[in-house]
Amino acid sequence: MRKKRAEKRYLSPDPKFNDLMVARFINSIMYSGKKSKAITVLYEAFDLIEERTKKPGIEVFRKAISNTQPIIEVRSRRVGGATYQVPMEVRAERRVALAMRWIKNYTRARNEKSMAAKLASELIAASNNEGSSVKKKEDVHKMAEANKAFAHFKW
Repeated sequence: MRKKRAEKRYLSPDPKFNDLMVARFINSIMYSGKKSKAITVLYEAFDLIEERTKKPGIEVFRKAISNTQPIIEVRSRRVGGATYQVPMEVRAERRVALAMRWIKNYTRARNEKSMAAKLASELIAASNNEGSSVKKKEDVHKMAEANKAFAHFKW
């Protein structure tokens, strides 16, 4: 093996909730290194969530993340000149990363006034097991189910 495996970087928890997952999500929604702007957007979204649902924003956020985490996904595997979509289990770290990415992307695709409003709506929808990001998870699971026949190529 020529190259070393990349070192795992650990980040500090966010200032308000002292939560690592919130800190990761802040970094994920950040544009051009504007972290304070990303923090403001997320905390505003949490306030909007509390107004709309009468539940703590952080609780809704955690539920949304857990509802959008995929358990299984398909990965391409070349076997004898043919490429098969092989269903494989998703590592815990990647589950969270995918859930956050999907929530972020579908938030940006929504058409509401501010990013905070879009994010609040997407998180509420995801925590209720609806919305685009949960649909994406279901599509990934359907794809894996459809390609179950190639599961024996997993190694």
